[in-house]
Amino acid sequence: MWRPIAGGALRMTLLVWVICGLAYPLLEVGVNQALFPQAANGSLVRIGHRVIGSRLIGERFTGPAWFHGRPSACGYHAMQSEASNLGPLSRRLRDHLWARRARLVREHPELATERLPADMITSSGSGLDPDISVANAEMQAPWVARARGLPLARVQALVAGATKGRWLGLFGEPRVNVEVLNWALARSVAP
Repeated sequence: MWRPIAGGALRMTLLVWVICGLAYPLLEVGVNQALFPQAANGSLVRIGHRVIGSRLIGERFTGPAWFHGRPSACGYHAMQSEASNLGPLSRRLRDHLWARRARLVREHPELATERLPADMITSSGSGLDPDISVANAEMQAPWVARARGLPLARVQALVAGATKGRWLGLFGEPRVNVEVLNWALARSVAP
């Protein structure tokens, strides 16, 4: 009596495994490769045949000749991607934010009286956000232009070129992809 039930259960298990474990994933990969090959392969950026990064994952850029992304709670290590999980009433979060602001003011004394864009001192949820606000990029443009010996207008044009608008013209905020912007700087003039 249990053999017909077990046989039916086994056939159903195999059928579901073939559909959900093989057919659907292969269909999904095929559709994504056909319609969105750049995104399906990680939005990789290459110089020649060498992969230098991804438009989707932020990297740490150091020195005054580069635009800097949002602070990272994970130090830009993709395997450790995490947020700080500190709440808005957390004393540790407040101390982190004041320390980041103080560091920026030490490096750029003209910021002492400025209201900083929030993304200049707050980390992203993943710690790997490649985008910053347009206000953040515009605030950094004079520093980068000075460090590179470039006209400010040239650097501002590169910022405009790396700016992405609202999705479908409605959703989200305009943002600047720091990866794309710094790669454009690297092609422009070496620091």
